[in-house]
Amino acid sequence: MIELLKQPWPWYVAGPLIGLTVPVLLLIGNRSLGISSSLRHVCAACMPAKIPFFSYDWKKEVWNLFFVGGILVGSFLAMTFLGNPNPVDVHPDLITEMEGYGLTNLKVVVPEEIVNWSSLLTLKGFLMIIVGGFLIGFGTRYAGGCTSGHAIMGLSNLQWPSLVATCCFMIGGFVMANLILPHILSL
Repeated sequence: MIELLKQPWPWYVAGPLIGLTVPVLLLIGNRSLGISSSLRHVCAACMPAKIPFFSYDWKKEVWNLFFVGGILVGSFLAMTFLGNPNPVDVHPDLITEMEGYGLTNLKVVVPEEIVNWSSLLTLKGFLMIIVGGFLIGFGTRYAGGCTSGHAIMGLSNLQWPSLVATCCFMIGGFVMANLILPHILSL
């Protein structure tokens, strides 16, 4: 059984399991799936009520903090006990393209040449880590939620704003990956 869990799950198993979280959350407590609001709840719990954005009863959403904590603990346990020791499979054409950008260690999910402490002080690292992180954080708040909240929960509830947000997420991802990212990696 453990060996079965160590293998990547096919889309037709993982997809329905993710999709089933929507009715489970709705049936258990009329809750919505979403991760990006968790940071706001943490800030509201830690900051004084002088900032209006954080002045609300965050204790009503404490379940969300346990949900995020469960994701972190579950991820750690999965990597510790179920981690796949094999390197990430990358298409040969992508390997050639990435080597052109100076990325040679493609055996990990996140290339260490980009995401590390020393690259943070370079223009490429600053753009990728600081500016990218800010844009993701700003975008999720501006869109009223993250990809999991809109694409999984919002679409399953047939919410028009979630459809628009998900389309924008996808278009932004394609533009970033194909038009902007190659220029940043060339720096």
